[in-house]
Amino acid sequence: MANDLALDKRLLRRSFERAAAGYDAAAVLQQEVCRRMLSRLDYIRLRPALILDAGSGTGNVVAALRARYPQAALCVLDIALAMVRRARARVAWWQRLLGRDVLPVCGDIEQLPLRSATVDLVWSNLALQWVNQPQRAFAEMRRVLAPGGLLMFSTFGPDTLKELRAAYQGADRYTHVHAFIDMHDIGDLLVHTGFAEPVMDMETITLTYADVRALMRDLKAIGAHNVTAGRNPSLSARATLAAAERNYETLRRDGRLPATFEVVYGHAWVPRPRTTADGKPIIPIKVLG
Repeated sequence: MANDLALDKRLLRRSFERAAAGYDAAAVLQQEVCRRMLSRLDYIRLRPALILDAGSGTGNVVAALRARYPQAALCVLDIALAMVRRARARVAWWQRLLGRDVLPVCGDIEQLPLRSATVDLVWSNLALQWVNQPQRAFAEMRRVLAPGGLLMFSTFGPDTLKELRAAYQGADRYTHVHAFIDMHDIGDLLVHTGFAEPVMDMETITLTYADVRALMRDLKAIGAHNVTAGRNPSLSARATLAAAERNYETLRRDGRLPATFEVVYGHAWVPRPRTTADGKPIIPIKVLG
C-alpha cells in the first residue's frame, strides 16, 4: 500500500468515537449490507458456540445473530470504545441477568485480543476496509477461528466512491479517498492465510444525493473521515472543495448525483486437520439416525 494511503489508526478511532451517537441514523447502507449478509447464512450449516463480530460498530447485527444462534456466546469488538458500549447497550438488563450479555471488547482487527482457535464464526460487516494490512487481519481471524470455523465478511471494492475520487483528481496534491482492495486479491489473501473453500462475489449499490456536501455529511456521520497519511493536515481549502464540486456536477442525472459503492462479500472455512499429532489419518464418521 502506498504510504500516503496508509490509515492513521489514532484518527480512525477518534472519528468513530465521535460518530457513535448518530451512527445508526446515517448507516443506511451498512444496515442493508448486513441484511444481505444475514440471508447468506440461510445456506450454511453451522452451530457456533462463540461468535466474534469483528468491527461491530453499534452492534446492528446483535439481535439477528442472537435469534439465529441462541445457544452461542457473542463477542462484539470494535476499535472505538463508544461503539462497543452502544453495541452492549442493545442487550436488555434482564437478558444480562439471564447470562445473555454480549462480551464487549475494544480492539483492533489487525491484532485481535483473543485466544487462538476459540471462535466458531467470525462475522465482519463493512469493517475490513479500515485496516492497513488485510493479510494481517485475515491471519488474525484465521488464528482465532477453531477448526471447522467460518469467516463471513463484507467490505468495499475499488470502485467505491469512484465519483468522489475522480472529482478531487487534480484539485490538489492530497489524498481524499483511501484505497480499497480488489475482490480477486482478497480471495488470494484468504488462501494465503490458510482458509479453505473461499467464495467471493460482488455487487454495485448506487446511492444518489442532492449535492456533494450531502454525501460528505453522510460519510462524516458514520465516521468515514479521510484518515489517510496523505490527507491535507489542515482543513481543505475552499478552492479545492469548489473544484471538486464542479467536477462532480458533470455527473448529475435527473437532478441527483450518484455515489457508487462496490460491495464485496466473502466467506471461507478453517480446514479441519486430516491427521492426528502423531501423523495418523483422521477419518470422519457420520452418525445416522
